[in-house]
Amino acid sequence: QVQLVESGGGLVQAGGSLRLSCAASGRSFSSYTMGWFRQGPGKEREFVGAITAAVTWRGGSTYYADSVKGRFTISRDNAKNTVYLQMNNLKAEDTAVYSCAATGKIDITWSLEVFYDYWGQGTQVTVSS
Repeated sequence: QVQLVESGGGLVQAGGSLRLSCAASGRSFSSYTMGWFRQGPGKEREFVGAITAAVTWRGGSTYYADSVKGRFTISRDNAKNTVYLQMNNLKAEDTAVYSCAATGKIDITWSLEVFYDYWGQGTQVTVSS
């Protein structure tokens, strides 16, 4: 069982930056691929990015949605059981509840939420224009 707790959300002006954190409880954090998803007002939840587990082929690789590529960066600190989402050059359309997720599965499509086993409660990010 893995519990995930996000933090770092808040209100920021367009063009600004925020760093979200997702702290995981439990053992074997490094064996989980971690994903970030978001749900904007009136929208369905969408994939933001993922960082693969050490046990996967090319462990530690990152994948991003086209909408955030070049602006967002995912990293992880396995010693701290934490994954981060650095968000730069934020836009009003980035306003959403951001959630992290974990999966122990391999050889999956990282952008599909159905493959993730554990989810955090989410943290609100609001970007003012």
